[in-house]
Amino acid sequence: MNVPASIDDTLALLTGVDYVGDRSLATVLFLSLKMGRPLFLEGEAGVGKTEIAKVLSQTLGRKLIRLQCYEGLDVSSAVYEWNYAAQMMAIRLAEASGETDRTRLEGDVFADRYLVKRPLLQALEPTAEGPPVLLIDELDRTDEAFEAFLLEVLSDFQITIPELGTIKAERPPIVIITSNRTREIHDALKRRCFYHWVGYPDVERETKIVRAKVRGVPAKLTTQIVRFVQKLRDEDLFKKPGVAETLDWASALHELNAVALDPALVNDTLGILLKYQDDIEKIGGAKVEQMITDMRREMKV
Repeated sequence: MNVPASIDDTLALLTGVDYVGDRSLATVLFLSLKMGRPLFLEGEAGVGKTEIAKVLSQTLGRKLIRLQCYEGLDVSSAVYEWNYAAQMMAIRLAEASGETDRTRLEGDVFADRYLVKRPLLQALEPTAEGPPVLLIDELDRTDEAFEAFLLEVLSDFQITIPELGTIKAERPPIVIITSNRTREIHDALKRRCFYHWVGYPDVERETKIVRAKVRGVPAKLTTQIVRFVQKLRDEDLFKKPGVAETLDWASALHELNAVALDPALVNDTLGILLKYQDDIEKIGGAKVEQMITDMRREMKV
């Protein structure tokens, strides 16, 4: 499938697979696809940044290549490494057969068949379906050295391998980069991308998300779930619940055959929304009861 021809088509592409995005996201996504620029998505964990890459892969029929970032990520894990065991075996077999030409031997062992291709190198390879979707997930978890290495990839969509030379993509991949903003990403990398902040959705959009993703939840319960989560995000918490937690909670309450929120039910399932004990202790008990009372009062207004 070709890339969308307009902002409206991009919005329809998202909603067609139940991704409830807004027009500002559709606009920057359309421009990123149209102009071949990487898209840098920043926001709190669990707001749907990674899902955008999955949606593009699914709707455009492109291969999804995911590079999950972490502290200490290096070139051998992200780009390529040589299959040293196979190379050593090849050298020993050549020596056993009487091969003594070192130049020829080096050329043989540093051939493409001994190259183990990692996500960044895989993303530069042509495919029948078209350029793949390259997801560089949670870039803020890596260090600045790896971030600097990405500049060549994002500028020219090429990678230099000393033994083989420079490998350049015939057609650039669709690049989605995400960050949870645990640290600031350098301006040099951001300049190579289009930028979009993915924030928490408002009540209306989050309600649509729950209805689209968790089927069968009563309308009244869906409304109460969303409004309670929205109130939680107003609290001073170490980690506020994202949309992912809202969906998990809605699914869990549906499994419990709940039809409405009550203090006991919320307290018993608070660990689905909040992932830190300090937050649970801060919200649990009387605080939950007060929040439910306030929520019901606001819903009647």
